[in-house]
Amino acid sequence: MNEIIKLPFYAKLALVLLSLISLTYIFYIGQNILIPILMSFLFAILLRPIALFFKVKLRFPHVLAVMISVLLFVAVIIGVFTFISFQISTIIDDFDKIEKNITIHFSHIQQFIKENFQISSREQNKYLDNATKDSMEKGKEIIGTTLLSFTDTLLNITLIPIYTFLILLYRTHFMFFLSKLFKKEYHTELQDILNQIKVAVKGYIVGLILEMIAVSALTTLGFMIIGVKYAILLGIITGILNLIPYIGILFAGVLSIVASLTGTPDLSIMIGVIVVNIIVQLIDNNILVPMIVNSKVEINAFVSIIGIIIGGTISGISGMFLAIPILAILKVIFDRIESLEPWGYLMGDHLPKTYTWRNIKLPLFDSDSSTETIIIKTDIAVPIFTETTTETTTESDINRTEN
Repeated sequence: MNEIIKLPFYAKLALVLLSLISLTYIFYIGQNILIPILMSFLFAILLRPIALFFKVKLRFPHVLAVMISVLLFVAVIIGVFTFISFQISTIIDDFDKIEKNITIHFSHIQQFIKENFQISSREQNKYLDNATKDSMEKGKEIIGTTLLSFTDTLLNITLIPIYTFLILLYRTHFMFFLSKLFKKEYHTELQDILNQIKVAVKGYIVGLILEMIAVSALTTLGFMIIGVKYAILLGIITGILNLIPYIGILFAGVLSIVASLTGTPDLSIMIGVIVVNIIVQLIDNNILVPMIVNSKVEINAFVSIIGIIIGGTISGISGMFLAIPILAILKVIFDRIESLEPWGYLMGDHLPKTYTWRNIKLPLFDSDSSTETIIIKTDIAVPIFTETTTETTTESDINRTEN
């Protein structure tokens, strides 16, 4: 006779902590394998409607529909980076102008320090020489690390399209595998969890793409207004780097300032670049992110920041990018498992978004004004797990299981 063993709280806490430490360690040592797979999983969710269009509307075979979807995705990525590469090569041609303008600004800074702090130019150069004394040795180490990282990146770039293709190809196979892991009485709950994960992740990725396009357009427009050379290129780079939380916009700002020196040494252009980036970030953080991104994933800012920091600590930029989708998946699972529901509530963002003042809707940040529980509902029909191959899925089955 099977008996349920009830453990005391401290034993449960110890097991939970041990599980978290083990999972984190496994992810850390296996990040070179797991990160491309997780990235491919996100892209597969994004490309699923495109593959479905080719299969259902254009009557393509399943393998061909998946292959064309992945190839189109790769072609778009290659096209964007090819455009950026050609434009960057043009900026490199203007490197002499950049170096000349930087020298002018550096001389002005030295003169300012000399007049206000009574430090001669010779002493300033001496301080700089001492500060960069070991830069050559450190530079060799940085170059070695960079080359190794670049090699890993190239490998991941090659593997991600392959993984994405295979995940889309064997989607039904993987779904049926998950159904075999659980008893039949849990299949309805499992199906609901999978549907909600798909909705949350796809909404988040689409929101990021829309945010990237909006940031690129706003930055390009701002740079054109203040007269920055290569405004379109810098706008696109800013939008792409903005996908990297926190540090991406800093890199974009520094690159924009340096690129602005190709046209003129005027200090007002550099100040204008900084002002444009600040204004775009204010619009992005206060309008675009809450409206486009956060509306798709109901995770509060506190948990998001902690997740991004942990992801960055474990696996760098890739971990920071994957943090929010992983948190969204965990929240969906927690919300639908009774014993984990408190953790799902902790991760959620249940604050009222706006309040009305004189017929004007304004942001509201008062947790005491509402105790209503937010429940995400979708009109997605619950899929039925059947032991079929992906090639024999009928059109009616697809229409029943997709939006």
